[in-house]
Amino acid sequence: MQITGMYWGSKLLKYVDYPTSEVLGPEASGDQIKELIGRWGAVFVKPMFKGGVGKKGQAGLLGRARNLATAMKEKERLYFAEHVHNNVRAKAEGVTFEGAVPAEHEIYFSLTDSTRYRAPVITITHQGGMEIEELPPERIACIPFDPLTGLKGFVVSNALRKIDAPQELVSPLVQNLPKLWGLYHNYGMTTLELNPIRMMPVEKGRLAPLACDFKCAFDEDDPNWKRLGLPSDLDASGYSDFEQEVNELRTYQGQSDVFVINERGTITAMTFGGGANALVTEQLGNAATISSDFGGNPPYEKMLAIARIVYKYWLAQSNVLFIIGGKANNTDIYETFRAMADALRDHFHNFGPQPLYVVVGRGGPNLIRGMGYLRDTLDGLGLPYQMFGYDSAMSEVVNFAQAADEWMQAGGREKVTSKMGIG
Repeated sequence: MQITGMYWGSKLLKYVDYPTSEVLGPEASGDQIKELIGRWGAVFVKPMFKGGVGKKGQAGLLGRARNLATAMKEKERLYFAEHVHNNVRAKAEGVTFEGAVPAEHEIYFSLTDSTRYRAPVITITHQGGMEIEELPPERIACIPFDPLTGLKGFVVSNALRKIDAPQELVSPLVQNLPKLWGLYHNYGMTTLELNPIRMMPVEKGRLAPLACDFKCAFDEDDPNWKRLGLPSDLDASGYSDFEQEVNELRTYQGQSDVFVINERGTITAMTFGGGANALVTEQLGNAATISSDFGGNPPYEKMLAIARIVYKYWLAQSNVLFIIGGKANNTDIYETFRAMADALRDHFHNFGPQPLYVVVGRGGPNLIRGMGYLRDTLDGLGLPYQMFGYDSAMSEVVNFAQAADEWMQAGGREKVTSKMGIG
């Protein structure tokens, strides 16, 4: 489940006393909006979407008003606005009115788990805003920390020094950002992002870090999020048939988180780990059919069922079956690979063989045994493949999968079809 926007974000941030911009919901009266404009000089009018829908500002879905008449016109324009991003179509269900916070500095901050470090990680830059992904690496600090001690002020301070942030930003951020660990850790979040945090001048030349946009995602298998009292219809609207089938498998051990990225994609990635999922989804872009996380040491029976569902929906259109994850600590690689291999063999038996390039990148317990089982299966099916161990950089493995997809589109699919003897 994902939440975006300050309407609910401001309510969640109050749990840890983190300062936010002033927000009114779609039910706000004209007098309330007028008073908000009076306090802040202007308001931003933003459409409310369920789930994580990005790039709204770049799509023109952001209004600014300095008087009530303009605010109401923007409300009419955006109340049922439609937005498409990464082949995800969403329709707004209302708007928010947010006080325009004055500031010279904007901060990007996120908190998530990393499979690379096997620890939570903060990402921060003092050049936040919509173009965060275009910043060079030296402008962004990614710092892991010990979950047993939590996010401490010195972690934030070290991160800001690493990117040479202005000194006046350090103290207010060190005082306030560690509060977010309590929200993230205690309520089952997998990601928490504030972008931007606007550094508003207050008394005696000090700055106050007000959150002006919010995004988070929850692990629905962690019951702690239910303590927040969120309404049941807050999550992204309808699930596809594929997502519903996979979600039915959430009743026992292991992750089964999926989201359809592009119904016409050509790379189907079966991903293990939240960090791997974020990296793979971002790098593959529109080539990906789905975003997935199947980590958490799923037993053979569950992984077999998941693989059968994934293959049924996505294999026919895919050039590449991509099995990817970091170096696991507790996931039995042999059991997961055996399940995916057996499901692939069953799929070919039931639906017929098809040209496919298989790319594998993984590490963890029983890796060699698992790769051996998968290799024997792929050899038996006559499929081309390439396998990478834990010592290979995940980004390079993703690049190889993309190259394999391009090769398949440029005539490789026909060559594989001929070699497999498919009529």
